[in-house]
Amino acid sequence: MEWINITDINQINDIKQAKGYSVIFKHSTRCSVSLMAKRGFEADWDAIPANTSLYFLDLINHRDISAAIAEIFQVHHESPQTLLIKDGECILDSSHSDISAEEIAEAIEA
Repeated sequence: MEWINITDINQINDIKQAKGYSVIFKHSTRCSVSLMAKRGFEADWDAIPANTSLYFLDLINHRDISAAIAEIFQVHHESPQTLLIKDGECILDSSHSDISAEEIAEAIEA
């Protein structure tokens, strides 16, 4: 699997309009906890169905997009954070040590 980097706010609207599942991983490049969460997620991301789009947001460089994500998907901003989006709605969000590719895979398969 590969990350799709979020660098433009219009990508959030595309995710909101998309059918099926998408995952957004919000990452702070200055935070060791965020780095550990990212590594753990990537180690297990093969559990997530291959047709799931995996989006990556660098919070430090795109704070405006992070704020838009919180508003559009009605979640409290955290870092690191994952959001599982289904048909434009956030159905699961996790942060810090609760981030789990396996939990996301289980939610998709449920």
